Amino acid sequence: MEFTLTQEHDLIRESARKFAETHILPTIRERDAKHEPDPDFLKKMAAAGLTGVALPAKYDGQDTDYISLGIVCEELERADTSARVVMSVHSGLHCLTLLQWGTPEQKARFLPPLARGEKIGAFGLTEPNAGSDAVHIRTRAERVGNEYILNGEKTWISLSDFADQFLVIAVTNPNADSPARGMSAFIVERDRPGFSSRPIKGKLGVRAGNTGQIFFENVRVPEENRIGEEGEGFKIAMSALDHGRYTVAAGAVGIIQACLDACIPYANERTVGGEPIGKKQLVQQMIANMVAGVDIGRLLYYKVGWMKNVGMRHTREVSLAKWINCNNAFQAAHDAIEIHGAYGYCDEFPVERYFRNSRGAIIYEGTREIHTLVQAEYALGYRQDRPLRCTLPTWPFGEDA
Repeated sequence: MEFTLTQEHDLIRESARKFAETHILPTIRERDAKHEPDPDFLKKMAAAGLTGVALPAKYDGQDTDYISLGIVCEELERADTSARVVMSVHSGLHCLTLLQWGTPEQKARFLPPLARGEKIGAFGLTEPNAGSDAVHIRTRAERVGNEYILNGEKTWISLSDFADQFLVIAVTNPNADSPARGMSAFIVERDRPGFSSRPIKGKLGVRAGNTGQIFFENVRVPEENRIGEEGEGFKIAMSALDHGRYTVAAGAVGIIQACLDACIPYANERTVGGEPIGKKQLVQQMIANMVAGVDIGRLLYYKVGWMKNVGMRHTREVSLAKWINCNNAFQAAHDAIEIHGAYGYCDEFPVERYFRNSRGAIIYEGTREIHTLVQAEYALGYRQDRPLRCTLPTWPFGEDA
């Protein structure tokens, strides 16, 4: 078993870190305070090649492996969660799901402009009355000839006002023998008549990111925009969540590392009773827990990235990585505020932003309660993975990707 990252991985980490230091850190405090996304951020990502990470060269991607995607997400979230969310939604939930489930014609049509950053993709599953209970979504897609007519709404959609296209899960057969078998997946472009979006204001965290609602009022979608077969929408959605949870798990390690970056110099410089607070054992305990969180978190998401590379099903493993890493990130941010004392409670230091941002990750891409149950059900034998018709292409990518 080899734990050493390749030179390419090191270069990708260096490139992503430089990008974050150049394009995120200089303005993030102000943007977070104003609840203001950077309108040019997606173009900057595209110029840096980040929109094509973990996509084959035949689709104008960077041809890097899936571990590389995790590394980029870690470095982006080390600067701010809003940046990682863009990668999670565009690359994880949207592009990798298309790569897994799209026909050769669909992949040739949709993926190149996404990889080049000419278009940005998003994901639409959650609804006002169906969050964790995804099998009971209400958005309908009624087939009429060679088209589908969509009606309904989705909420808590990242990039709702910026994405050019959405991978949307809708009900096509309300009379199916089970709700999960009555769903299908579609690519819905923003410019289709009847589509609209509205931002969600007043979020606790990820304030520099765009989140909102999307609405479908008799939106006509051609049959060739359906991803997978009718009735496969729930499987496709769960596959997408596997990809998204991977990026969230990797990003959570970035928050823990950012907490360490803030706390170590502060603990060495801040003095109490004539000595640095870093000499205090309780402070050392909090620092040590952050160190453990970084190392454990990387091992967890590196393993999932390797499983993706070799084509192994990883639903249990990515659930575990997302659950553990997000919990550890929240605890690290909480402890970072403790270490900073009163200064941690204001935005003079970034740890209060880490705390606010880390709380959301315990909810999205499956709440920690859901992941707790998932792990227990696997252990008890109540849950088993069934083979999927479509699998994610292994890496290195071949011509059949």
